[in-house]
Amino acid sequence: MSSLSITPASPTDAPALKALLEAAYRGDSARQGWNHEADILDDERTAPGEIEAMLADPAVTILTARDDDQLIGCVAVTIKGTALGYLGMLCVAPDLQSAGLGRRLLDAAEDHGRAHGIAAMEMTVIDIRAALIAWYERRGYARTGETRPFPVLRDPPVTFVVLEKPLGPA
Repeated sequence: MSSLSITPASPTDAPALKALLEAAYRGDSARQGWNHEADILDDERTAPGEIEAMLADPAVTILTARDDDQLIGCVAVTIKGTALGYLGMLCVAPDLQSAGLGRRLLDAAEDHGRAHGIAAMEMTVIDIRAALIAWYERRGYARTGETRPFPVLRDPPVTFVVLEKPLGPA
């Protein structure tokens, strides 16, 4: 990662973002990394048009990590007001996981939130993803005790746990 840059995505990034998200979260390619849902879910990670809608929403910023102009990671931040931001879609290309890029993206997302004056960042994580929840907890996120329903009925059922981290001043 000699020329790593983290910058906001543009609408032209949508196809590459979709490909990265699907590769990092689902299917055999995802199994190359530690942080995937391939053994839990087998549908698409993002619906057609979802990324384009996010990029058109002024409350959402998708930060992209690039190395020599190749998209290798991303994270989305939604500003929900001055009190709260929502972090989602944090992913790194499977073959580059465990090299610190996820942490750099997380830091960039939190800095983005602070720059927009939010007091805390929240996220949801599938309840059975213990290793991922532990990763976030090591970075200052804590379970709120709240759970949210998963949007699709599954067997066995899964839910989201809500994690939150207070963000200090910028």
